[in-house]
Amino acid sequence: MIKVAFFDAKDYDITSFNKNITPEFEFKFFETKLTTDTALLANGFDVVCVFVNDNINKDIIDILVDQGIKIVALRCAGYNNVDLKYSSGKLHILRVPAYSPYAVAEHAMALLLTSIRRIHKAYIRTRDFNFSLTELTGFDLHGKTMGVVGTGRIGRVFINICKGFGMNVIAYDKFPAKDSDINYVTLDELFEKSDIISLHCPLTDETYHLVNKDSVEKMKKGIVIINTSRGALVDSQALLQGIKSRKIGAACLDVYEEESNVFFNNFSGHIIEDDVLARLISFPNVIVTSHQAFLTAEALENIAKTTLGNITQFLKEGKCDNEVFYKSEGY
Repeated sequence: MIKVAFFDAKDYDITSFNKNITPEFEFKFFETKLTTDTALLANGFDVVCVFVNDNINKDIIDILVDQGIKIVALRCAGYNNVDLKYSSGKLHILRVPAYSPYAVAEHAMALLLTSIRRIHKAYIRTRDFNFSLTELTGFDLHGKTMGVVGTGRIGRVFINICKGFGMNVIAYDKFPAKDSDINYVTLDELFEKSDIISLHCPLTDETYHLVNKDSVEKMKKGIVIINTSRGALVDSQALLQGIKSRKIGAACLDVYEEESNVFFNNFSGHIIEDDVLARLISFPNVIVTSHQAFLTAEALENIAKTTLGNITQFLKEGKCDNEVFYKSEGY
């Protein structure tokens, strides 16, 4: 029997994993995140399964190893929350590299369309029987230049969506896709020429605060920034100042660099202590969703099946196609 301890488990995790359980597995779902205080809950389990806001740092790695844990299964694609260097030789880190590139790419476009066509404002107005069109003027996507940073599976799906709207797409990736018709440019050129920029790259030392004070200064006045990847790709203070100075025309965010203690929770009856997030949400040209770009029925099904497949493959073969290893080079 393979005993798996799930941390930061939500109702949709419980539903999707229980739907895909097989006789060799036994699940225990913990609502709490994996921390130094809660890591002892993993005692007696074979595998720990975590999500994006569970921080697998040195202290937690030591606690898990002391309890005999050898496998950490990520039910996500990104692994920036894992200290891969320290975990090397101690834990095997398995991930889900492609649960649904369509889910994330489509959400990015949904955020963009909602923002530039003022759909969110119109929805609120008409609920109050206000059918005025004042201040609802948007702009066409057709003919605009979209800058895509990161051309992995999600980035390429997003590029195809943009081309369907008749947009001119330019892209940057440290490792350009081979045998593609993607129009690659330098990062500076992308910053300078894009009307809209969408981030689809992993978070590494090189991409940390990719959007910062200096890069914002290179961008066109009125630039629209979309981030459905990782929050720390964007310097929140620089974003805040860019919006206040009117240099940034709009921001569409599904992630936020300090989201770990806020997202996935209901604070509707409380005062948010994060002043930057509270200020961003207050702007009429900022849309924030709670890291939900992945959240489709198809993606949840793929996450569950791939995660369980990863564990099964590793225990049977001593290796896994989706294991991640420490590499000294960045993105």
